[in-house]
Amino acid sequence: MRTSLVIANWKLNGDLALVKEMATHFAGLLKDTTTTVVVCPPAVYLKAAEIALAPVNIKVGAQNCAAHTDGAFTGEISAQMMRECGASYVLVGHSERRAIFGESDDVLAEKIARVQESELTPVFCVGETLEEREADAVESVIEAQLNAGLAQADFSNLVIAYEPVWAIGTGKTASPEQAQEVHAMIRRWLRDKAPEQADTLQILYGGSVKADNADTLFNQPDIDGGLVGGASLSPEQFDAICKAAKDT
Repeated sequence: MRTSLVIANWKLNGDLALVKEMATHFAGLLKDTTTTVVVCPPAVYLKAAEIALAPVNIKVGAQNCAAHTDGAFTGEISAQMMRECGASYVLVGHSERRAIFGESDDVLAEKIARVQESELTPVFCVGETLEEREADAVESVIEAQLNAGLAQADFSNLVIAYEPVWAIGTGKTASPEQAQEVHAMIRRWLRDKAPEQADTLQILYGGSVKADNADTLFNQPDIDGGLVGGASLSPEQFDAICKAAKDT
């Protein structure tokens, strides 16, 4: 059985007040669930979030980390540093990191290695642009991202998130059928590359997940939860999304 996982990605949003608001809202709500809930705040709030959210059974994760362990890399934060600040998960390869910051497949593979060496769980993000979808290149694009980023990965400590780039922050969402089709394709890829983990590894959907579409998305057999952006900034909306998650 795969348990469900819901991750909040606050991006460059939130503050200490939101951390406290989230802790207050979720007090007592997650004690009887098998769903793992994770909040990824900006890095400066990681320790505060860990202290506030651990008592309400919410883990914290980092939105990014360096591809290096240490050295003269001004402004970078290593995976080990994230761990010492309370992180359990690290997002790697989010489309905004790929497109805006120019992170290559090689850099992402290095980040996966650093995260796993630090005994954290990487959440590896893959997805296609609208142009790639319209060119019927979805499968080839995502397989290329998986092959490059996970070439040396430990599949026993990994989460994959499918996030169609055209549905991130646009209000558009892949239909449940479209999302399931890609999730099933990723599961088939896993059966070829890591058969022992193929049926247990969690695959999340990310792309304008909201309270009003989470239930239909999470009902799909290969969708194990969500990577949630804007809706995770509202404790009420995020709570509703978490409640929609189901074990498979």
